[in-house]
Order: sequence, then C-alpha cells, then structure tokens
Amino acid sequence: MQFNLTEEQEMIRKTVREFAQEVIAERASDIDETEKFPKDIWKQMGELGFLSLTLPKEYGGMAADHVSYSIMIEEISKCSASMGNAVAGNKIGQDFMANFASEVQKNKYVESVGKGETIMAFTATEPSGGSDVSAIQTKAVPKDDKFIINGNKIFVTFGELAEFYLAIARTNDQSGHKGMSAIIVERSRSGLKIGKKEKLMGVRGIGTSEIIYEDCEVPAENLIGNEGEGFKYAMKSFDNGRIGIASLALGIAQGALEQATKYAVQREAFGQTISNFQGIQFMLADAESKIEAARLLIYQACYLKDQGLPYTREAAIAKLYASDVAEEVTTNAVQIHGGFGYTKDYPVERMYRDSKITQIYEGTNQIQRMIIARNRLKNYQ
Repeated sequence: MQFNLTEEQEMIRKTVREFAQEVIAERASDIDETEKFPKDIWKQMGELGFLSLTLPKEYGGMAADHVSYSIMIEEISKCSASMGNAVAGNKIGQDFMANFASEVQKNKYVESVGKGETIMAFTATEPSGGSDVSAIQTKAVPKDDKFIINGNKIFVTFGELAEFYLAIARTNDQSGHKGMSAIIVERSRSGLKIGKKEKLMGVRGIGTSEIIYEDCEVPAENLIGNEGEGFKYAMKSFDNGRIGIASLALGIAQGALEQATKYAVQREAFGQTISNFQGIQFMLADAESKIEAARLLIYQACYLKDQGLPYTREAAIAKLYASDVAEEVTTNAVQIHGGFGYTKDYPVERMYRDSKITQIYEGTNQIQRMIIARNRLKNYQ
C-alpha cells in the first residue's frame, strides 16, 4: 500500500495550487457577491488542462488518474467552492458523454468541453424530486425521427450558461427507472427555455437555474446510448460525481482550517494569541484529524475507480464523511473568528455557506447512508 503521491500527482497539485491562489482566490469573493461566472478564468483552466484532466487522450485529455482529479478539486475549492463545484459538475456531464455517447457525439462535444470552449449542463433534478431520480416526470415522446420533450428541471449547474444540455427523460410509460433515456438538447432548439435563476445560499456565480422543455423537438440521433438505459447511465455517473463532491467538501474544509489557523495565531485576547488556548487548539486538532481521514477515504474510492473495481460503497462513505466534516470545520472556523467570522470581510463566512450543499447534492447524506447500509446488509441476506 502506497501513501506517497507520485511525481505527476505532486506536479498537478503544485500547478493547480499556484493557479488557484494567484488567480482564483482574489476573485472568489467577487464571484460570490456578483454571481457572475468568470469565463476568463474558465478559459484559462481549459487551456491548462484542468477541465480535461481525466479525459482519454484521444479527446484532448491528459488521461490522469482520479487521485490527481481529487487533488485538483481540493486545491481549487480551498480558494473558491464555486469554481471547484463548476469543475466537478463539468466532469459529471463530460464523463457521461465519454462513457455512453456515440463516437459522432463524442467528437462533436467532448473535446470542446474539455478545452473550456463549450459549456454543457446535466439536467436531472425536478421540482417533484431530487435524490429519487426514478420519479422523473419529464417526457421525451418519440415521433417519427425525433423526440418531443416536455418537463421542468431545477438546480441546473450552468443552466444559464450552457450551449447544450443532457436531459434525462422518459421515452416510454414504464414506471420507476425503466423507460428513462438520456438525450442531448442544444440551447438553440425551440422549446428550450431558461427559467428562473436559482437564489442560492452558497456556491454562487455558476449560472444555476431552472430549465424548461416545452414541446422541444430534437432529432432521434441525439439519443445517448440505448433507449431506456438513461437511469443506469445516470447512476454510474453519480458514483463518479460523489468523488468530486467529496473532494469539493475536502477543499472547503482544508481552506477553512487554514484560515482559522492564520487567524488564531494573530488574534490576541487576554494578553496572548488565542492559539494558546486549549479550546482553540482542540478545534484545530479535531479539524486536522477529520480532514486527513476524509482525504484517505476519498483517495480509496479514487483508487478503486481507477482499478476498474466496484466503488459505489466507498464513494458514498467518502462523500458522507467529507461533507459532514466540511460542515463541522467551517462552523468551528467561524467560531474561532468570533464576530469577525460572521462578516463578509473574512472568507470563512463564505466557506460556511458553501459547505452545506455538499451534504445535499449528488444524493443527500441520508441517501448515502441508505447506500452504505444496503451494501452492508446484502452480505447477510
């Protein structure tokens, strides 16, 4: 068992860390305040290979492993959870295409997405249900050589910004997860409408919005993979996505710990820096211990994925634990800052807000516990 990073992984961490601290960090507050997506930074990230890190080389990627991917998300998220979330969200759709789309579809979209030239959005969540993907109501009715799509999607990352969308919709009347398919919908299609912009608590500035399909016609050739297998494709993508969200949570927690430590060694009270007080030291020690544990859980899931082994359980554990750690660490980081932590003058206020979503999306933490428990119990039945 090897715990040291490879030279390539160390190089990726150094490159991403320098870019995040020199370019992203100084814009993080502005992204949050203005809710404007920094397309210039996105383009730079595409040019540096951040957006295509794990893509196969034939699609312009670096074919890096997923530990490297986790390192990248952590370093970006330490400075800006919004940008870390953007990269993680981009990978979910990108991998969906790389794994299940036809060669024609891949050649048309995947490389340009990896370069940051084209933005895509994954539309699954609906007003009637989030974690219960099998309850999706959006319909794509086959007619001649096309599909006619009707339905509403919410909380769509890049919803306002994307050039094309991946829609999960029902192509027949079978109940539950049966009969669901994945379809590419270009922004230019009539019947596709950008709905209301979501007013989010955190991870702001990445164009999260509602997407409305209203008699939206797309050619049958836009179907991804086989009809009726959209649910299966989505579930496999969510396993992968949980590694990204766990890494996002890890970055938020690590960033908050670093901010809290810097503040603690500078802030004076009762004639000494507050870092001398055992109460503060214990919060810092607990944070560091839990962050290290979360990192190892994430790397384990990454390792299994890269070996082609099952990792559903491990990804769920990593996402569950890392997100709970992020919520706890950011709460204590604000506490260490005292009243200043409750102001926007310090980044821990933003980190505190950003952390909450990691316990909710890519399956709530209650869903993760269900996945973990089912994996445990099946061995006894």
